[in-house]
Amino acid sequence: MSDLFDHRQVRRAFSRAAHGYDNAAALQREVASRLMEQLDYLDDPALNRAPPQVVLDVGCGPGHASVAMQKRWPKAQVIALDLALPMLQETRHNAGGWRPSFLPGVSRRPDAVCADARALPLRDGSVDILFSNLCLQWVEDLPAVFAGFRRVLKPDGLLLVSTFGPGTLYELRDAFAQADNVPHVSSFASIAQFGDALIASGFKNPVLDRDEFVLGHADLGSLMRELRTLGATNAMIERRRSLTGRARFARASQAYEAWRRDGRLPATWEVIYAHAWGPQPGTPIRVGGVDEVQVPVSRIPIRKRP
Repeated sequence: MSDLFDHRQVRRAFSRAAHGYDNAAALQREVASRLMEQLDYLDDPALNRAPPQVVLDVGCGPGHASVAMQKRWPKAQVIALDLALPMLQETRHNAGGWRPSFLPGVSRRPDAVCADARALPLRDGSVDILFSNLCLQWVEDLPAVFAGFRRVLKPDGLLLVSTFGPGTLYELRDAFAQADNVPHVSSFASIAQFGDALIASGFKNPVLDRDEFVLGHADLGSLMRELRTLGATNAMIERRRSLTGRARFARASQAYEAWRRDGRLPATWEVIYAHAWGPQPGTPIRVGGVDEVQVPVSRIPIRKRP
């Protein structure tokens, strides 16, 4: 699969946004809160599940979810992983105020790891819970990244993720489409594509849901400033590399006015949620339209010669 996104641009955008990210990330925090509510399911006594030993937060951003999960499971190793090093520095800052004194020898804050979600630097079958909030919209090959998630998850480990869907910022996409023929809004996978990728990667019992949030803005300029503050700029390979000229921006701004309601310009965000469970070793995984089975060498019976 050819690259759809420029991942160096993704890293640069979120590195620049790290310091001011929290000032504009109300939606991101709300989505994380809704995603984390699903962790309450693990507390059901009927499941008889032991507390997790290793929790991985992929695309952790400034680390609020990582810190919350460390507080929830103080004995666990929580790994905060992000592509942008400045985001991990914010994670360390946000974790600095929490110092449990009743558990000597326990990690006081999440472990920060700078790495790509597409190439997780973790051992096979080492993670009990893999959490990822609004990170996967920057990944074009979902089956490949889910295969990596499956690799590091323990059998029956929990995968809990969210991403933006194709309805995100459709008003902005429409406005700029009337200004030129270059994409200004990233393309995101549909809920059906997201579910298909989970199933193709072998995950068990996937459950998907979606929300739609509509935020209002005074004008196009304020929306674009918010997107830059969030690092949510256009990272598509085919994006325009030069600055958007005044005339082009004015045409887009005028086109956007057709969407104005109650004095505000709406910006729609479609959010897809999914949870699934890590399969047992030997569960087929679909690669190039063919089911492949990987079995650990230790589970291959060896017949001894008489």
